[in-house]
Parts: sequence; structure tokens; C-alpha cells
Amino acid sequence: MGAIDTAPLENSLGFLALGAYILTLMPTNLRIIFPQTKQTNLPKWLLKYRRLIGILAFCLALLHAFLLVQKRDLDFLDPNTYWIYIQGVSTFIIFTLLAITSNDWSVKRLKKNWKRLHTLTYLAMFLLTWHVWDKMLEHWSYLTPIGLVGIVTTTLLFLMRRWIEHRNKQQKAKGKAFSSQITEKITL
Repeated sequence: MGAIDTAPLENSLGFLALGAYILTLMPTNLRIIFPQTKQTNLPKWLLKYRRLIGILAFCLALLHAFLLVQKRDLDFLDPNTYWIYIQGVSTFIIFTLLAITSNDWSVKRLKKNWKRLHTLTYLAMFLLTWHVWDKMLEHWSYLTPIGLVGIVTTTLLFLMRRWIEHRNKQQKAKGKAFSSQITEKITL
């Protein structure tokens, strides 16, 4: 691990993009894992502005990438560039797709496929965790641990949410099976 430095502008922009992105993932996680947060209206507020916050995250990520490309003078004709930055490039492609389709016209036009496309945000979450860890391991700044804790916590909350959703789905299926058995016994 390298020495802790102050974060350069491009890393500060990446940190802000990460923070905005995390905010877009929070509403559903909060609603399902901590249902009592509904009383605070925080999930509702985050849902209302999620699209705007997502576009902000994309713009900050775009500036982050632009400054890094300039600073490191990256050669986009060299395949090693893509291999070295595979997490960042993949995440940026996903963010671009999500930003382009974050409008009412795309929702109406893509219908069910819009929802499928926007589930790519969860892939981006895992890629970002890998990206922050891999790229910042040797370049720690004061923002690095905050960013890592934020994205790892968000990922853990997502996994917890998925487990709760799966458990609720199984209980619902068992409840339906039980009620249909009772109905069969009553009709016999």
C-alpha cells in the first residue's frame, strides 16, 4: 500500500461520481431492508430525484475519465489499455447506456427491455467496487477509504435486499401452496 496523499481533481470527481451513484442505489435498498425509513421520506425523495442524480453521476464520471485520459495520455489503439482499465471502461459503457436511456421516451419505447437494461446498474456496482479497489490500492488518498466503505456497504446492502426479496418470494409461494391444499381438502 502506498502513502496517503491528497486526492487530485480527477480522483475527487471520481469520488463524487461514486457518491452520486450510491445515492441512486439507496431507495430500494432502504425501503426493503429498513422499512422504517419510509417514515422519514428519504427513500421517496431519493426516488423522486434518482434520474437527475444518476445523470449527475454520469457527468462526474465523464469528467473523471476525461481528466484521467488526458493525464495518462492513454493509447486507445493499444488493447492493453482496455485490459488495464477494463473495470472503468465497462462501468463507463454501462453508465453511458443508462444515461442515454434515462428519459420518458426511452421508457415508453423500450418497455420491458428498459427495466432489463437498467438492471446493468447492479453489474456496474460490482465493477465499481473492483475498480476502486484495483486502481486506488497503490494511490490511497483521504477519499479512498470513504469511497471503498461506501461502495462495499452499498454492495452488501444490495445482497441483503436480494436475500430478503428471495425469502419473501419463497414464503409467498409456500403460503399459496398451503392455501390451495386447504381449498382442495375443503372441496373433497
